[in-house]
Amino acid sequence: MTNALAADERLDTVFRALANRTRRAILARLKRGPARVTELAGPFGMSLNAISKHIMVLERAGLVARTVAGREHICALDAAAMQSAEQWLSGYSAFWSASLDSLAAFVEAEEDAE
Repeated sequence: MTNALAADERLDTVFRALANRTRRAILARLKRGPARVTELAGPFGMSLNAISKHIMVLERAGLVARTVAGREHICALDAAAMQSAEQWLSGYSAFWSASLDSLAAFVEAEEDAE
């Protein structure tokens, strides 16, 4: 597998993980600091099995690191994988900036015409 193909597959995995609102909420919670799986499940009213499946998707994407201490599973945010998504999205910033600049020029021209 080429490096470009591997990078594309990693990016696909990250976006797939981020596509689910429950997983995004888990990441938002983990921004505040590590949490036990039971803590993460609480706000969602989900079983531990269901929340663990979401966490596994996040782990495969490299967004969450889980450590096990006895019977406790502790999850922590590992945002490094988000950098690839951010880099891909930033490639479109010039497009959005140009679009917003065009909109601003249009609005100013309309205001001047009035």
